[in-house]
Amino acid sequence: MGVLSALERRSHAAFLLDTSQFPSDATVTQSFEDGQGRYEFTLDRRRIDLNSCGAAWWRRPLPFTLQPGIAREVATFTYSECHEAVAGLWAALEAAWVNPPGLDEAAHHKPYQLAIASKVGLRVPRTLITNDPDAARRFIALLGPERTVYKTFLASQECWRETRVIRPAEIDLLDTVRLAPVIFQEYIPAVADIRVTVLGRKMIATAITAARGGYEVDYRMDLDGARFQPTTLPASTQKGIRAVMKRLGLVYGAIDLRRTLDHGDVFLEINPAGEWRFVEDRTGQPITDAMTELLIELDCRSR
Repeated sequence: MGVLSALERRSHAAFLLDTSQFPSDATVTQSFEDGQGRYEFTLDRRRIDLNSCGAAWWRRPLPFTLQPGIAREVATFTYSECHEAVAGLWAALEAAWVNPPGLDEAAHHKPYQLAIASKVGLRVPRTLITNDPDAARRFIALLGPERTVYKTFLASQECWRETRVIRPAEIDLLDTVRLAPVIFQEYIPAVADIRVTVLGRKMIATAITAARGGYEVDYRMDLDGARFQPTTLPASTQKGIRAVMKRLGLVYGAIDLRRTLDHGDVFLEINPAGEWRFVEDRTGQPITDAMTELLIELDCRSR
């Protein structure tokens, strides 16, 4: 059951605003008079009064869909105008956001995440982000190829890449780093990957071990074979995570850690819009309920 269904089951009014319907099949109206702002969307002939919104979940908004027939030379201008109107609307709403859109966007950037995690005292892997092949070679030579992984900044279904250990044949390909920056990191041997789902004051931690004989560098390569178990976090890790969330201005986040052989936790990254169903379905941990309760709490508090 999704969050929207859970809210409806609890008789708490909610709606899904699909940004991909704007402006082709939706309208936005904003007015300002006598010191008051009024904001509304109309979707499928349904008028949505955004002034009544007490809490909003910023969940991977889709790109706008322009009206058909717009000339290519004006499409960029049209899209920009739509963005300005809607982005200003989000910022004007007096709703409690999970997460505030501007902060959510900034927090998606991995270099920023690593900088904040380091500053608050969480352990992070030795990392190099570069498009300089010589810098990459020096970093790999320092750690050794077998102790160096590389990863992308973003992944999509069309262009998905797992985290990989540098293979000998790839050393000769390092000149291609000039094409775009790459994240190189120290490989952290671990007893488990730890997925921490943070929802307001709640932390739900799950230990994930790769399938036996599987790809230990990235458990996502065999989700069905991986083992998922609820776990706990040391007080120091909890403190560091709360500090990261506060510095990033986030209410929700899915954090990936590596639990080392000496049972220390190493921060890898945070996804401000990370999924949880793959965890909940395998462990029964009540993450959907926790998000539902958070949204209801924020909505009631803001009224």
